[in-house]
Amino acid sequence: MNKPNVILICVDEWRGDCLGAEGHPYVQTPHLDELAAKGARFRHAYSATPTCVPARVALFTGQSQERHGRVGYEEGVKFDDVHPVTLAGEFGRAGYQTQAIGKLHVYPERNRVGFDEVILHDGFLHHARKEHRRDFKFFDDYVPWLRRQPGVSADEEYFDHGAGCNSTVARPWDKAERLHPTSWTGSQAVEWLYRRDPTVPFFLYLSFHRPHPPYDPPSWAMDMYLDLPAFERRLGDWEHHYESVRTNGNHQLSFGTLAPAVTHRARAGYYGLMTQIDLQLMRVFEALNEFDLADDTIIAFTSDHGEMLGDHDFYRKAVGYEGSARVPLIVMPAPNDPAAQRGGVVDEVVELRDIMPTLLELAGVPIPESCDGKSLARFVRESPSASSDPEPWREWLHGEHVYFGQSLQWVTDGHVKYLWASEWGTEELFDLDADPGEFHNLAPLPEHAGLLKLWKERLIADLTGREEGFVHHGELVTGAPVVTMLSHARALAQK
Repeated sequence: MNKPNVILICVDEWRGDCLGAEGHPYVQTPHLDELAAKGARFRHAYSATPTCVPARVALFTGQSQERHGRVGYEEGVKFDDVHPVTLAGEFGRAGYQTQAIGKLHVYPERNRVGFDEVILHDGFLHHARKEHRRDFKFFDDYVPWLRRQPGVSADEEYFDHGAGCNSTVARPWDKAERLHPTSWTGSQAVEWLYRRDPTVPFFLYLSFHRPHPPYDPPSWAMDMYLDLPAFERRLGDWEHHYESVRTNGNHQLSFGTLAPAVTHRARAGYYGLMTQIDLQLMRVFEALNEFDLADDTIIAFTSDHGEMLGDHDFYRKAVGYEGSARVPLIVMPAPNDPAAQRGGVVDEVVELRDIMPTLLELAGVPIPESCDGKSLARFVRESPSASSDPEPWREWLHGEHVYFGQSLQWVTDGHVKYLWASEWGTEELFDLDADPGEFHNLAPLPEHAGLLKLWKERLIADLTGREEGFVHHGELVTGAPVVTMLSHARALAQK
């Protein structure tokens, strides 16, 4: 049997609940819903370090933050020096043609991280090397393409409309829809299918910058969601823990309040970008059919992290709450795979680092020892290796991120979640089955002392021995110094 093709679709900042298949009351994603019906959907998928850079390191290396070392957001770390074994590199070694289209968010910007070729649009100026910051040709392929289009000026930028890359300000796209970065990414994927080498299987990493801000979908897509019920502020009984970092009214805020009309429009722009991506994916899926590739292609869909979108007065990401840390994950084995399971919904807790070993196993490619993620193949296909008494799945997942001047730590199995802030010492405990919106903090309630003890001990087990000194004599220690990159990764990066 020939090796299957593999497509990994990664979007940016897409919440785990924002799929029609998840029962979202408003978001329309018909083509992703169909993909879920042909494969498996993971209800409790998380990004353990929920911002762009560390999340993508986990995705590309199959490693936990304890192993890859990125425990916060830090630019300027040379990728290959720290992470020599990658998903693309392993597919390449197995004879695959490997291609990335869209966002990578690695350093240097043109690092191929194991791919044969990269067609790049990271969507940011602020992380490019300072000397290249205004010269897109060094770190972007989309903007130079845009400037070559008829009727577009030679100094055009894709956010000339004024909506920023970390802003809640939303407005419709100001140019022809075919010029939108989302449309460009879809078009590049279809065009690449014409240019690929048909004599070998391919691994395509298709990475959309949206629905990350700017919230700038085409007018039709934003209009779909402007008539939703007005945004209503919803708070739990624990947000006072964050009062010291509140910045009300700031359009780039992380925690605070905005005028309800601003969040309402941001939500319409965010949902509109999702529907636009869904339609572009239909183009790619149809192209696979036209090239007679659909039956022999594995497809996975996920995001690097979510978006709080006003939940509990939070915006953006980096925190361990569901809106930020939970991500969509769909894995569809090749349709001609006789062992594939269809339409499954998986309850186990999984993470971005599990995607690399999953795709490699489904394609019959060896999983490198550097991975500490776990293959999800047992959940998406009935194979001898998966059915013969597989090892127990993980009991819980450990996540973290340096934010607000401290390390925000959390552990969950998708049903219960415990969170601890290293500087403040604040604790939250949620029953996610009874309280999926995380409104009621059970940590201070005496009747939940046993549950609190269990989950606190799990976090202590994960943090014992860490260089920051989060644990001393078996207890969590507040005020420990924080780092954005653990020493083993930092030492390699400085060589």
